[in-house]
Amino acid sequence: MIDTKVKYDQFTLEIVKDSLVAIGEEMFHTLARTSMSPIIYEVLDFASGLTDSKGQLLTQGNGVTGFIGMLTFMVKETLRKFGNDGDLKPGDIIIINDPYGGGGSHLSDVGLVMPIFHEGELVAFSANKAHWTEVGGKDPGSWTTDSTEIFQEGLQFPCVKLFNEGKINQALVDLTAANVRFPDLSLGDMWAQVAALKTGEKRFRELCDKYSKKVVMDSIDHLLNHGEQLALKEITKLPKGTFEAMDFIDDDGIGNGPFKVQVKVTITDDEFICDFRGSHPQVLGPVNCSYTALVSAVRTIFMAVTNPSQDANDGVFRPLKIIADERSIFSAERPAAVSTYWETMLYGADLVWKALAPVVPHRLNAGHLLSVCGVVLSGIHQDSGEPFLIVEPSVGGWGAGEGLDGAAGQFCIGDGETYNVPVEVAETRYGVMIDEYSLRTDGAGGGENRGGSGSIRSYRAMTDGQTITATFGRHKYLPWGFNGGLDGSRNEFEIVKANGEVAGPFGKYARFPLNKGDVVRLITATGGGYGNPLQRPVDKVSLDAKNGYISVEQAKDIYGVILNPNTFEVEGVSPERQLV
Repeated sequence: MIDTKVKYDQFTLEIVKDSLVAIGEEMFHTLARTSMSPIIYEVLDFASGLTDSKGQLLTQGNGVTGFIGMLTFMVKETLRKFGNDGDLKPGDIIIINDPYGGGGSHLSDVGLVMPIFHEGELVAFSANKAHWTEVGGKDPGSWTTDSTEIFQEGLQFPCVKLFNEGKINQALVDLTAANVRFPDLSLGDMWAQVAALKTGEKRFRELCDKYSKKVVMDSIDHLLNHGEQLALKEITKLPKGTFEAMDFIDDDGIGNGPFKVQVKVTITDDEFICDFRGSHPQVLGPVNCSYTALVSAVRTIFMAVTNPSQDANDGVFRPLKIIADERSIFSAERPAAVSTYWETMLYGADLVWKALAPVVPHRLNAGHLLSVCGVVLSGIHQDSGEPFLIVEPSVGGWGAGEGLDGAAGQFCIGDGETYNVPVEVAETRYGVMIDEYSLRTDGAGGGENRGGSGSIRSYRAMTDGQTITATFGRHKYLPWGFNGGLDGSRNEFEIVKANGEVAGPFGKYARFPLNKGDVVRLITATGGGYGNPLQRPVDKVSLDAKNGYISVEQAKDIYGVILNPNTFEVEGVSPERQLV
């Protein structure tokens, strides 16, 4: 409750509330500007923010939407381990990447947590989580498609102190450097994370000094309660009832699968319940995700359904309840392999999406590429002779919706506001040439509104002895259309060898060998369609063919529009279209 004895008004609470959000943004930009790895400063595969002294998320600046919720779990694990008085001190920084309870993703996503004190009292935490290019393990880049237990996937930081009262734990730093393939990158990113934490600590303490600790604490209550009120208001606008969806995860990377997953979404006046019970148990390959990762995925789609413009904080998620069986593919436990956890995590969001799209079509489109379509490509640079490592996601097509075509060449829901490594940067820093970066115009995802195009990105190896590991989910089960729209196409990749031989297409492959002149073609899905294709306006069908999104044959077969093959002018329509 707000203390009425302290002199301030509603405007002050709002100013402090917005200042907390601004701190999260400044922490985000500090980390981006000071990091060493392109996957952080170019792709923005990280998140940073503040929690209160109990670990409740206050603000989060993130490129990766899939990290929504993970910071608070990191802080709560820190409190669980160092919760006694005196265990946490000013200047402490905790390092943690435990996938099962203290961060929720995979070992490559390393989290740092810093307690913030004011006048001797613990008042908040600054925290961030960033994808390190390397954390060791059996494969370059650390994540892989064929691990079978967590011990193969890299260094585990089990919520331990990296700094103790401002003094660095040099032994831990030395141990890390000795166990990663690119220590300059990994430790450089670690120091960037430290800088961002200290920025958050400094700004939060300045806020307490300026407005008083009590006003800041009351503003935190105001922030969380305001988030809850906004979420409840939006829930009242949603249709009430139980909505279900089912799908299949392709495989686990080592030959097992498919795996059935399902959800029941129950919406009441004050709750949004997602029940994943009955989904497949955890599996041998590394597609398992932890419960924390599931929570983060569902939080993303929850915000999309309720209030996409709302800043994320724990108050927003108070009406959200998430249920899963223990040791399921959605709530894996030690020592399950999790290095490609996103392949399952994103199904958590997509199942809720699929269940609700028919009843909230103004908010949710048809299915999209879904997978991160992650790539690890390693080898020796042709000019410097130094080892290089590409770790990056791929863009693809999003589904069509009510009143609009699907977006082309965008990252999946879990990646959010992230980016490719630019062609110029890739060709300079890595031992590859990029032969092609284009839209995939395969004509899939037909509908009154058509699905957005996937992409094709081709890497040509410039040296012998390179390897590629890639995981392209939705390789067998396609992005779904709805309301009469057709399914999209699949994610896949292939290797065109220098002699013309083609290997693939693959959905997952670990360490495929590449020699000079071999080309890796990364091909992502076109999104699902919305509405009956025979109801797409003929002028749009003609324009699609003119722009190369569909062929003249597809215009006739899918859309019932007969086009001149040379001018793409409309010459007639099919009998089926005339009946619509």
